[in-house]
Amino acid sequence: MLRSVNLRDYMLHNPVKVQARDSLLDAMQVIIDNKISGVCVVDDEGNLVGILSELDCLRAVLGATYNESGIGQVQEYMARDNLVVAHPDEDIVDVAQDMLLKNKRRRPVVENGRLIGQITCRQLLSAVKKFRS
Repeated sequence: MLRSVNLRDYMLHNPVKVQARDSLLDAMQVIIDNKISGVCVVDDEGNLVGILSELDCLRAVLGATYNESGIGQVQEYMARDNLVVAHPDEDIVDVAQDMLLKNKRRRPVVENGRLIGQITCRQLLSAVKKFRS
């Protein structure tokens, strides 16, 4: 049974993250090493500034190959506009429904601008499994 419906109880509390000034190649290695589909991008204070997905990386690599150019920093390729975030006290069902509606696999959890966690489809499935038990 679900302990509660608060996102805080199911979110990943220490999501994998990179910084905007990191090399895209280094960020790609982080994604590969952690077997994840994307990372949160934070500044020096831990504030969320973007999201970098596998697709962003692939787009960058193909673009660089096509243009015969180098690959730069994360900030050149990350999504930064209109980021949808969650608050730790939001209802997990509402967040899950919105993620489905927007076709997103992950949602950063932010409190006072700082990244404090992340909810992904994997955490949502785990919560549902507990509910069904």
